[in-house]
Amino acid sequence: MISTPDRQTAVALINEAVTAGARRAKACSELEISERTLRRWTKDGEVRPDKRPLVPRAEPANALSTAERAAVLDVCNSKEFSSLPPSQIVPKLADQGRYLASESSFYRILRANGLQHHRGRAKSPVKRKKPTSYQASAPCEVWTWDITWMPGPVAGMFFYLYLIVDIFSRKIVCWEVHERESADLAAILIRQAVLAEGCQMRPLVLHADNGSPMKGATMKVTMEKLGITASYSRPRVSNDNPFSEALFRTCKYRPDWPTKGFATKADAQTWVQTFAGWYNSEHLHSAIRFVTPNARHAGHDRATLTNRANLYATARAQNPQRWSGKTRNWQPAGPVWLNPENEISASEIRDAA
Repeated sequence: MISTPDRQTAVALINEAVTAGARRAKACSELEISERTLRRWTKDGEVRPDKRPLVPRAEPANALSTAERAAVLDVCNSKEFSSLPPSQIVPKLADQGRYLASESSFYRILRANGLQHHRGRAKSPVKRKKPTSYQASAPCEVWTWDITWMPGPVAGMFFYLYLIVDIFSRKIVCWEVHERESADLAAILIRQAVLAEGCQMRPLVLHADNGSPMKGATMKVTMEKLGITASYSRPRVSNDNPFSEALFRTCKYRPDWPTKGFATKADAQTWVQTFAGWYNSEHLHSAIRFVTPNARHAGHDRATLTNRANLYATARAQNPQRWSGKTRNWQPAGPVWLNPENEISASEIRDAA
């Protein structure tokens, strides 16, 4: 139900759009209302007030009486049923030969009296705060990492791929294959990545999920020594670590991914080495204007994109009748956000440090 002030705002926006040349039907659809609703809201150019909340409503003839509602509450609060939801109470009452109201009526009465909650020892769902967002406007500002399973030679046996990706360039900055998940092994990988990229004590953010290797004591101490800011996903929310999840999907959907598993750890390492080389040096990534991660990481993507833009401009000048609009956008991709909710950039971390 839209209130009168909201109606006035909606009508004003629609009139403004129509005056600017838009069709009334299109303007109404943008606000998710119909033209018929717009006509009902207005009369002689004025917005009609919404009187529906003021109209008295008669009590339904089949409504439960006050005594019947009280009986429902007495049953729900009794010792026998105090820890059970209505979905359990109603069948138990039926087995006792008692009928007070329907299950939906039980829920409605409890809700009206502020008693609709998790009963017994059950805890209410915890609404967890979304992870802080970080902006990467250059390489080595925000990394994400995760561990995925790689099938072994027999069912139930796995190797574990540790993989770190820079979200700005999508470059795989470091990886390793191990036979177990461990915070100690993860800490070694982080140190190797930082040394390889030469970003010691820089405002680097490292995002991961809530697995034990990600939050182990060794891992936390290593990150503190390296000056890395830790960021974590919400429990059981894979969407909070989208860059690593997307990279794992690309990895496992490669045509040469062995569906029957890897015979040895060495085989798995050889395969990942080939994949990482292809991904960083040959794969044209759609999110960064179809340049390779290595090119964007090193800043060489601008020359490539400038050449593409010039080529398209020349092609348009030679055959302008084939172009109905602008040429393809070959501008370098801008900054990248990790979970854009509370926007904090790596430079702001540096300024605050």
